[in-house]
Formats: sequence, structure tokens, C-alpha cells
Amino acid sequence: MYVVGNILGKKHQTMASPAAVNCSGAARRILLLPTTTTRPATRSFPGRLSAVTSRTITTLPSTPRTKSKSTPKTQPPTTPPPQPLQTRRTYHSTTHPPPPSPFTQAETTLLTTALTSHIPPHGFTLPSLTLAARDLSLLDISPSFLGPSPVARLIHFHLYTTRTTLPSLASQHSDLLSGLSVSEKIELLTWLRLKQNEPIIQHWQQALAVMAQPSQVPVAVRELAMLADEIYYLAGDKSVDLSWYTKRAALSGIYAAAELFMTTDKSEGFQETRRFLRRRLQEAEELGGAVRNVGEWVGFTASAGVNVLRSKGVRI
Repeated sequence: MYVVGNILGKKHQTMASPAAVNCSGAARRILLLPTTTTRPATRSFPGRLSAVTSRTITTLPSTPRTKSKSTPKTQPPTTPPPQPLQTRRTYHSTTHPPPPSPFTQAETTLLTTALTSHIPPHGFTLPSLTLAARDLSLLDISPSFLGPSPVARLIHFHLYTTRTTLPSLASQHSDLLSGLSVSEKIELLTWLRLKQNEPIIQHWQQALAVMAQPSQVPVAVRELAMLADEIYYLAGDKSVDLSWYTKRAALSGIYAAAELFMTTDKSEGFQETRRFLRRRLQEAEELGGAVRNVGEWVGFTASAGVNVLRSKGVRI
């Protein structure tokens, strides 16, 4: 509430106290508030205009600010973390379970039917898969769930099954494998694997052409490497040096060459293929022995030269 004196040259009036002012209505309610401060303020104007102004500042009682309680957000139901998939081992172990099959149960049923009943007469073709689907009372379009290349999937299944059944085949010929050296076991195991192609050998060139496509080369190379590793494992090879890789790489090349040679072999019982395989394995063994001999000679000569230089006072 402002009480302003006479500013037109009259005597200054003294500001009345709030208690003496006859206030009514809202002004009286303002004066009765708990906290009231009076702050005098003097203003000077040019000339004869001057006034003393009293400003009454009323401070309202402060109320504590309370934080608004926000509605808690509903948390989504927690789901258990996904279980890790079974790790595929890339080595042979008698204490670890075998890696899972890359084929589902439905794929295995369809591909097995096609491989055993329709590949010999029809080859690795889409009609073989269609006929297998009919044998299982499925629709003719069922092979489409095998992927963009059902024929390549069928060939991959043949490579996978022949590789995984090699240990049982080796146990059936355990009497022949017993008493043989590691190199002789490798030759026999490789020959047993080649013999598994005999029922479909007339169509195997077609299968090799399909697996030579750029999109199928990684699958073919991986299966070939795993086959070489399987053969050396079953033969009892226990090398842990760099020859572990060179042996398997050499066997992969020899097997691929023998498999291609077998598609044109017209001899009885594929005996020419057997002799071809034996010659290539002997050459690889002799070459590997020569390389090892050269490596040993180079290592011995180098160490001898270093010792001679040290004896002459050269710091090496």
C-alpha cells in the first residue's frame, strides 16, 4: 500500500503507521499477514518536484516445496538370458561330445531318402529330391526349404554323412588296420572313403561341378579339410608341430586328385585308382622326408656356422 505525501509544495506529511491507517477489505487482510517489512525509498526529481515515498512490501509466508511424486514406471517382465549355443569343436577329442549336425531332422529325413533311393538312377538333381518328397507323402515343393540351392545341399549331405560314418567303417576293418604303420593306415582309410562313392560314381563329376561354383567352394574346402583331419586322427597321428598342417594339406590334395581320377577309372574294382592313390602318398612321404632332411641339414649347418663365428670372437 502506498501513502504518498503532497508533492505540490505543501508540507510533507508523515506517513501513518499501518496500525493507524483505516483500512478495509483486502487492504486490512494484507496488513494482518505474518511478515510485513517497510522499505523507505526516496526519489529526487529536478526542480521543485520532490516526494518521499514509502513502499510497503508484504512477504507471503513461504511454503516448503515438495517434490511431486511421479508414478513409478512399470518395468517390463524380465526374461532369462539366452542360453549359449553348443560350441562347435574344431578338434578331435574323446572327452567332448561331437559337434551338432548342420542338418535338421526334417532335412536329414528328406536327404537320406533321396541319397539312398533316387541318386543312383537320377543323379544329384532336383527330380531326385522331388521323388524323395513324394515317398514321404510331402508336397513336390518341399525341397525348396533346403535353401536357394537344394542340389548343393544334397551333395553337402553326402560329403557330411560319408565323413561322419568313417569311424564306424574303420572299426569294421579294425583287423586290417591293426599292425599297420601310420602311413599304411592313412592309405587304407583314404581308400575306404573313396569306395563310399562307388554307388554314385557315375554322377560324381556332376556333383564336383556343382561344388566348384564360387558360392559352394567354402563348403567343399571345409569338408575336405575335415576329412583329412579325420583320416589322420583315425590313423593315430600324434604330430604337434608344423607338420600337422602340411600333412593334412597334402592329403587333401591327394584325395581330391584320386577322387577325380576315380570318375574316369574303368578298371575292375577301381584298382587303377588304388594304385594312383598309393603312388601319390609315397611321393608325398618321400617329399616330406626330403624337406625334413633339408631342414635338418640347414639347421645343423647354421648352428655350426654360428659356433665357428663365436669361437673367432664375433658377438652373435
